[in-house]
Amino acid sequence: MSEAPSYPAPVGRTARRLQWAHLPPFLRAEIEERIGTPVAHASSRDAGFTPGFASVLEGADGSLHFVKAASTRAQRQFAESYREEARKLAALPDGVPAPRLLWVHDADDWVVLGIEHVAARAPHRPWTQDDLDAALDALAEVARLLTPPPPGLELATLADDLADLPGLWDVVRTTHDLPHLDDAAALAAGFAGLTAGSTMVHTDVRDDNLLVRDDGRVVLCDWNWPVVGAAWIDSAMLLVGPRGDGLDVERVLATHPTFAGVPAEAVDALLALMTGYFLKSAGDPVPPTSPHMRDHQRWQGQVCWTWLAERRGWDEAGTA
Repeated sequence: MSEAPSYPAPVGRTARRLQWAHLPPFLRAEIEERIGTPVAHASSRDAGFTPGFASVLEGADGSLHFVKAASTRAQRQFAESYREEARKLAALPDGVPAPRLLWVHDADDWVVLGIEHVAARAPHRPWTQDDLDAALDALAEVARLLTPPPPGLELATLADDLADLPGLWDVVRTTHDLPHLDDAAALAAGFAGLTAGSTMVHTDVRDDNLLVRDDGRVVLCDWNWPVVGAAWIDSAMLLVGPRGDGLDVERVLATHPTFAGVPAEAVDALLALMTGYFLKSAGDPVPPTSPHMRDHQRWQGQVCWTWLAERRGWDEAGTA
């Protein structure tokens, strides 16, 4: 396995978020009324790549609460994503390893979510095999419970949601001097049929969206944009970080029950799709509220590219 450079972003410190003091007084009062106690301390959760408020609030009574908030005027895109997260969390059936939605405030130009506080830590970076195994077990349970998706929850298919991504290889061709670009683009173009399924797929599984409880069980957070696709997709997407951190993810593909019967071509098509997205996105302007996003995407793209090249037996992987 080719070695990837160390992950370049500061783990757990990639976001520039709104802080408790930044929220308007009326909204702080609303939140305190919802949680039933004055806020004595707020601890921002600065992993991820979005600027919305996301903090653990410690009440004067010692209780802990997780709250997310975004302004519909100043942060419209992120407020909408929180609305979607609330809709998806409310629809999840019992047993899904995800935090529970407790309340929503969608008024006064703000979308605010009160979400169950989970006593847990993020997966270790670099990834460990124990954390990866626990995350894969959780994703297998998610797939089992969300096949089919919850009734009444309208979701796009993965094919429709990501239909524009194969075209990103046209941009990559102009910015990267790599061999087998046409082969990779052709793989990505065929992803739709190879990734179809009847499972509600999270589509954003990475370390900053996972929590490891004290008993080792993993909880999946940030349910903003699920779609319908194959049951193995989330687990395959998860493997990019561990692969880049040096774990043997080919052994996982060969032995984990989630991937039983999954054609190698399907995994490669998904990898090609992600590679094109990451390599193209890495060249976009750096968002002022997320200064490490492009470094993250560049690293992910390089990991995906070298992994795909090895899987396809391409003699010269090049440097992404």
